[in-house]
This record gives sequence, C-alpha cells and structure tokens, in this order.
Amino acid sequence: MPDIQKTDAAMPATQPTIIRREDYRPPAWFIPSIALDFQLGLDHTVVHSLLDVRRSKSAKYEEPLLLDGDGLIPTAVKVDGEAWTDWQLIDGNLQLSLPGTAHEVEITVEIDPSTNTQLMGLYASQDMLCTQCEAEGFRRITFFPDRPDILSRYSVRMEGDKKTFPVLLCNGDKVAEGEVDNGRHWAQWNDPWPKPSYLFALVAGDLVANTDSFTTRSGKPVELNIWVRDGDLPRTGHAMQALKDSMRWDEEVYGREYDLGLFNIVAVSDFNMGAMENKGLNIFNSRYILADPEVATDADFDGIEGVVAHEYFHNWSGNRVTCRDWFQLSLKEGFTVYRDQSFSADMGSAALKRIEDVRILRAAQFPEDAGPLAHPIRPESYQEISNFYTATVYNKGAEVIRMMATLLGAERFRKGTDLYFDRHDGEAATCEDFVVAMEDGGEIDLGKFRGWYRTPGTPRVSAKLSHNPQTGTAKLDLKQSLSANGAPQQPSEMVIPIKIALLDPVTGAHEGEQLVTLDQAAQSFTFEGQKDHPILSINRGFSAPIILESSRTAEELAFLSSHDDDPFARFEAMQQLMASYLVAQVTGTPADRDIILQAIGAVLADDKIDRAFLAELIQLPSEAFLGDQMIEVDPQTIHDAREKLRGKIGVQFERKFRRLYNQCEPGAFSLDAAARADRKLRNVTLGYIAASQVEDAAALAFDQYRDANNMTAMQGALGVLSHMDAEERTWALEDFFKRFKDNALVLDKWFTLQAMSQRSDTVKRVERLANHPEFTLSNPNRVRALYAGFTNNQVRFHDPSGKGYQMIADMVIELDGQNPQTAARFIPSLGRWRRFERGRSDLMRLALEKIAGAPNLSKDVSEQVSKSLA
Repeated sequence: MPDIQKTDAAMPATQPTIIRREDYRPPAWFIPSIALDFQLGLDHTVVHSLLDVRRSKSAKYEEPLLLDGDGLIPTAVKVDGEAWTDWQLIDGNLQLSLPGTAHEVEITVEIDPSTNTQLMGLYASQDMLCTQCEAEGFRRITFFPDRPDILSRYSVRMEGDKKTFPVLLCNGDKVAEGEVDNGRHWAQWNDPWPKPSYLFALVAGDLVANTDSFTTRSGKPVELNIWVRDGDLPRTGHAMQALKDSMRWDEEVYGREYDLGLFNIVAVSDFNMGAMENKGLNIFNSRYILADPEVATDADFDGIEGVVAHEYFHNWSGNRVTCRDWFQLSLKEGFTVYRDQSFSADMGSAALKRIEDVRILRAAQFPEDAGPLAHPIRPESYQEISNFYTATVYNKGAEVIRMMATLLGAERFRKGTDLYFDRHDGEAATCEDFVVAMEDGGEIDLGKFRGWYRTPGTPRVSAKLSHNPQTGTAKLDLKQSLSANGAPQQPSEMVIPIKIALLDPVTGAHEGEQLVTLDQAAQSFTFEGQKDHPILSINRGFSAPIILESSRTAEELAFLSSHDDDPFARFEAMQQLMASYLVAQVTGTPADRDIILQAIGAVLADDKIDRAFLAELIQLPSEAFLGDQMIEVDPQTIHDAREKLRGKIGVQFERKFRRLYNQCEPGAFSLDAAARADRKLRNVTLGYIAASQVEDAAALAFDQYRDANNMTAMQGALGVLSHMDAEERTWALEDFFKRFKDNALVLDKWFTLQAMSQRSDTVKRVERLANHPEFTLSNPNRVRALYAGFTNNQVRFHDPSGKGYQMIADMVIELDGQNPQTAARFIPSLGRWRRFERGRSDLMRLALEKIAGAPNLSKDVSEQVSKSLA
C-alpha cells in the first residue's frame, strides 16, 4: 500500500489556489459510466465505486488519472479487478498512474454522514440521509473527476436498514429492489442520461409521498412524487400544482418535454440552498415545498411556485445541456432564472412580478456590482466556486438573457433557444455557445453585446429630452458610464436596449413604445411629430439593468405616476419622486414634499388601479435603496428622513387608508388575485395607519393578528407591531411563539420579525435570540432567519456602537468551522464598508479584520474577506 501519510486531506494549502478561466483544459480522462454501491448508515456509510475510465485522444499518454477527493481515505483501490498500489494522495486527491487507454477502476471509501456539518456531499438531516453535490460535493462521497464537463451514465445500488430507511431514492428510474438479511433492503437505480457528478442525488429515509401524474404532449405518462416527512403531506398540494404547471408551460413556451417516466422531489430540513435540480430527483429546502394558509404567506406561495419551476426548467437548461466549467455558471442559472421569472409572470401578474424582480436585483445585485466583490456574470477567476452563487450570476445573468430576448423579439428568441438545445443536447456548453445560437437563430450580430459577459459593474445612463417647437421634434440625448470596485465612472460602450415612449403632457397618450439601442458612450435619437414637449417614459419594463439619471422634473415624475400605461414605468416614477425628495432631505437640499402627497392622493383616488398594484405604488423606497443613491451612507439620517415622510403620508391620508383597510377585510381564504390584492393592500395601509401614530394603531394591528385566518394577515400585523413600544407587541410575539414553536419554518418568521424591528433595543434583542433554546447554528434556515434578517435591517445593523458588526463577525468565525458556505454569505454585509460615513466605516473594517485574523479560515470566508479588505 502506498504511503498515505505524506499529505493530509483535511489540511488546507498555505496559499489559496486561484482557478482561472483562461487555464481551462479538456479532461485527460473521461468516465463514460460509473456504478456505485452504497451500504447506508447515518454514522457509517461504505461507498464502492466502479469507474469505466477512458483516456482522451488528445491527452498525453503519460498523464495520470486524477480523481478529486475531500476528506476521503481509500480503503481499497483496484484496477481491472486487481489490487493497485501505484497511487498516491496529493492534497486530498487520488492520483493513479495507469498504462494504456481504458480501465475499470474500483475504489472503496467509508464516510460518516452524521458529522458532515457542511451539508455538502452525503449528510444526515435528522434521521434521513441526503446529498448536495453542486458545486463540488461529490468529491466528499467518493473519488471522482468532480468537474461539470465529465458526463457519465450512473448505475446505483443502495442498501440500508429497512426500518431506518424505508424509502431509497436516486436519479433516473428504479429498475429493481429487494430484501436481504438482518432487516435490510436494497434498490437499484439507473439514469439513462449522461450527467456531471454535481447532478448526482441520493435520499434515504422515512418519507411519505404526494403522488400525481402528468401526461406529456407526446402522450407519455410521468409519475410525480413529492416526498416529505409524515405529517407534512397536507402542505404539498401547492408545490405539486406548480410542478404540473411548470411542465405544461415548458412544453408550450419552449417546446421542452420531460424525458423520464418518473420525477421525484424531496423536502429536506437542513439545506444550504433553496433547491437542487438533480436529474429526476430534485432536493428542496422544505421552505420551498411546504405551504398552507395557516403557515405560509402569499410571498411564500409565490416563492414555492417560482423555485419549483426553476428547478424543473433546469432539466433542459442545466441538465440536458450543462455547463463546461464553473465559469459558465450563468449559462444555466441566468437563463433558468429568466425562464422562471417569465413563468411566474404568466401564472400571475406580469406587472407585479417585474417590480418584484427589479426590487430583488437592486437590493442584492446592484450593491454587489458597486462593492469590492463585483464580478462579471462570467467570472475570470475564483478561489472557492461556492462564492460565485451570487445575485450577479443569477439575477443579472437573467437580465442579460432578457436583453437578448428584447433585441431579438419573441419569435427569433425562440428560434435561438431551439437551436441552442438541439446543438448542445447531452453536452457541456459555454456562454459563448448560447450567444452563438442566439445569433444564428435570431439572425443578429451580438458581437458587441458580449461585453455583458466580461464586464462587472452597473452601467449608469443619463437621459435628457429636449424639444424644438419650430420643427416639432424631440431629441433624446443618452450617455453611459461604468464603474467597478469603487473606481471613478468612465465612459462605456455597453449594448443597452432601452424601451421608451413619449407621452402627451396633457392626456398621457403616446404613439407607441419604441426600442432604442444605446451602444456608444453618447448617442442622440430624434423623434418627429412632437407638437408639444412630451414627457419621457424610459426604461419601460426595466428593459435594461441600469442606473438611470434623467433630467425629468418632480412634476413630470408625478404625471407619469398617474398616467403612464407601462406599470413598471409608473411604479418607477413614483419611486424616483419619493427617492429624490428623501435624498434631498438627507443632504440638506431644498425639495417639495407636497408634490409627493399630491401624487399619492391622485393614485389613491383612482378607482381603476388594481389594489395589489396600488399597494406597490404607495410604498416608500427602502432605506438600503436610498443609501445606494448617496455617495456616503448615514443610516440613521436616512431612517429619520424616511420615517418622517412616512408619518406625514400616514397623517395626510389616514381616513382614506382606514377606508381601504376596511374595504379589504378578508373573507374565506383564497389564492385568487383579488383576495391576494386585498391582503397586500390591507397590510400596507395598516403600516401607514401605524405611522400616523393614532392611538388605536396597536390595537388595530393586534385585532388583525388575533382574527387572522391566514399567515399573510398574521405576519403583516405582527410586522407592524414589531416596531412598536406597546403591550400588544409583547402579547402577539409570545402568542406566535406558543402557537408555532413546533413548526420550524414558521418559527423562522418569528426570529426574522424581531431581527427586522426598528426599535432601539433590536441589537440586544438579537443577542438574546442567538442564545434562545430554539436557535441553532446547525440549521442554515435558522441562521438566515435571525442574522440575515438583522443585516437587512439597515438602521439597527449599522448601530453606531458597532455592536451589530461585532456580532456578525463573531457569528461568522464560529459558523465557519461548521458550515463555511453559509458563513461566507454574511461577509458582503460588512464588505461595503467604504460606502459608509467614517465612524461606521472604521468599525465595519475592524470587524472584517477580526474575521481575517481568525485561525483556520475556510477558503469560502477567506476569499470574501480578503477581497473586501483589498
């Protein structure tokens, strides 16, 4: 046996390895097929793998077979049935020197799933075994070339105690099963479709299924199962309907049909991500499966529908066509996010969905683009790939696909996607492959558009509309600039499709929406037939992910907020009107508040507005969004200005808000659009009534909480109470905990609501909650519920004492030893320290330096911290 003591698989390299896109090389060895045998146990699992290895024709003859491993020690290695000794462990990876071009390699390893706190690879979630292999978790199960361009056919045998693991699931189709001695049983699964190792999945546990079926457009029946723990079955109906809707939609819109006779979903309590698209066996965070009116808000129902769709759509945009390497991650994620956004828009309100998508983009991705962790949607290098599952890759990636769809139009875009799927079915493709398919299918040159794949930062576009009454023409002058990593703005030449309309200044009518494409640093566009100076409606539908700086006056924005026929542009006008006033207040610039009140009064008087859209129109921009509009962020000053305006709006329209509140009184629960709209507007108006500080505000909120027949109303009331200094707040929080302490997903809401409170004692409250018996660092959902809620609470996280920063730093250091991937997600909350006023900036930097100085940091956290401090 070779000397395996020369290296330590668990010991990190002294210098981080930087992986570069330009260094990509095709594999030296391919694995056409792999057979796996699992002898399952919660604390001891034996994995035997049989690899059919074939040397690449382009590889050097002497190049060894390198199999990735993480924390594994082989107990046996065979080649072509014989014990093999010509191998060694190098940095945890297994290297075999092999003659010839084809062999069978057998490897046996033993692992302990119960100690796998990283939740990557094979791990125990309570009394169940499950896997998470994306991006590099398969190497924690067995030795394998763990890279997405190795596509293999998998045959898997699973054996375990029948009482502990009555259900045995894997990718593909179950082809055989049986029982053995000592109360054990087995199942054999074969997946006919070649896939990369990151799509491997295994689940073993005591589960029950909601079973249904779907018939594809070609007439093939598909069995559908959603597997959950006993007792959760009644909460799976919405997810099942979302799955069937997704399958039907993908056939109708993209022509993509499901390709197996079985589709399984499993809900898992402990999961780092939202869900995982493993071929034929999707594994979900239980928060994106379980729902009923008692425990799930309308937003939860929407989230389930969207995530179920996202993972199903990956069957083609991610599985059948996968990515060549992890630099191409947006190839599957950006495209699939665009697909799930389009699906959700078709299932509900396209206008509200677009507002939601842009709000998420601005809250998560724009700050990323403006900070030290900025990167293109196709990064050029990384140390730890888990750090690039970002809003840039996902959400900005989706916006890049949307811009291509805008430039091509629906028919040509569909031709492009058909061509992409046909060309690369069964292959590991690149972002360039996708763009070329769009060019060929859409008959368009996207050469310059490729800049979106390699350029970090959010473009700023300034727009100025002038009018010549003598010629009856209007001229739109556009300029663009770009900055990344805090550098000064520089002129840029990104390809930016911008939808516009020129509205009549009296009636609001226009002669049609137009698409202008800005692809130079500065361009002008002239429009004929403009007798009067029109009002500019620009970036309609948010046609491009840009920061728009326009010369439109407050009066013009107010006019657009009442008259624009594009819902997003109308919403955006109101948001910009409010944001401009609040920025002026913070910076000491004179501004007219009355025009905001007049604009709100106008939309409140418009009986034709959908109530859900009205609720969006009258909400103030978030404190974080306002901070992004400023050179230097002072959270307390922003908070005070916003609360003052919020209070004034509440006082000014308190009677109108009460009438709307009462008109939206709920009846029997329904998920139809009208009922959802009423719940949304009722919660928004309750918030404004509370902001007016009327004496009965707390009682009104408590009555809504007490009488609620659904979680949307209950959480809305509790959210209002959470900011108050009132007995009703204490009663409601205590009652909520008692009612839902045994439901982990709902208890997460209890933690988040308190972490998001704007009360001055929130920092101390979060510290106490971190020591609550129901809090644990071992469950990512609970960690996110408390600490992500707190870091999103701009005014309290940025407490001038710096206690919030120190709390997060201490948590990250502790959590990093258990779950580096989740710990690293909190670094960006400190990483934008340069944007804040001097006092807070220094304290944030000190917190980052404290993390950087901790011993034995993971690659995940170390990379994020070093970039944030650079």
